[in-house]
Amino acid sequence: MEKKDVCRWYNETSGMKRAYDRGLLDRKLIEEYCWNGGKGCVRKKRFEEEGYVSPDYILPDGTIDEKLKRWVEES
Repeated sequence: MEKKDVCRWYNETSGMKRAYDRGLLDRKLIEEYCWNGGKGCVRKKRFEEEGYVSPDYILPDGTIDEKLKRWVEES
């Protein structure tokens, strides 16, 4: 496996990590943002610049994942 530059916010409290670990998110999405140091991640940018914590169904590119939103609302 290639070396990852894991985003500092990708941890056990991360909505993206929890969803990925449950098989709800595609690996490619996690590789592109979370395992790439958070480069280009809207969630990371908003948190670090505004203190805004994105809902767990907002993806790193800023879009809403409706399937994930239903899962979050049902949990």
